[in-house]
Amino acid sequence: MIPLGDASRRPLTFPIVTVLLIVVNALFFLLELADGETVIAQWALVPARITAGQAYLTILTSMFLHGGWTHILGNMLFLWVFGPQIEDVMGPMRYLLFYLVSGVIATAAQILVDPSSMIPQLGASGAIAGVMGAFLITYPRDRIRTILIFGWFMRVTRVPAIILVGFWFLMQLFNSLGALADVQSGGVAYMAHIGGFIFGALTARLFESRLRLLQRGL
Repeated sequence: MIPLGDASRRPLTFPIVTVLLIVVNALFFLLELADGETVIAQWALVPARITAGQAYLTILTSMFLHGGWTHILGNMLFLWVFGPQIEDVMGPMRYLLFYLVSGVIATAAQILVDPSSMIPQLGASGAIAGVMGAFLITYPRDRIRTILIFGWFMRVTRVPAIILVGFWFLMQLFNSLGALADVQSGGVAYMAHIGGFIFGALTARLFESRLRLLQRGL
């Protein structure tokens, strides 16, 4: 399933922070294209370095690095689909704080899985998972325009957010249990996704503005 956008509503305010986050991710990716090995070596997160008390700044910088075109395009698509509505009910500054803290919590969850790993960790997936967790709590009944792919069959339809996001989360749980070895050997950081998502779902209401919720009939 590939989400395309929220078919149930549009944000009342321009999602400036979401747009800026996409721009910053794109700029970092351009740096990677120019000299990827140097950028990743300096700014990607290595769990063993963090547990040794080094390179704490990479907890933040690693959120803006990606492993290739598919990685960044997929992440930015999900951010654009789910981010504007969450920014709309939190407000720009609360949303930015929420996004960054979600990423930090996601990183911490992944480090707990393998604190001695020397494999660089990078990507915005954990922070975006937090946004998706918040979306599930705030807009569970919204319908998301989604491309459904079954083999050669492709169809654009509207899927309830609770099904789309819930299915995504269950897949992260399943993959984290069934492919733990892959995670620790440089595969997808499923535990970061899970940690970010749970944090987002549990704290969304703390970051949301009551006034904005009332104005939007929520």
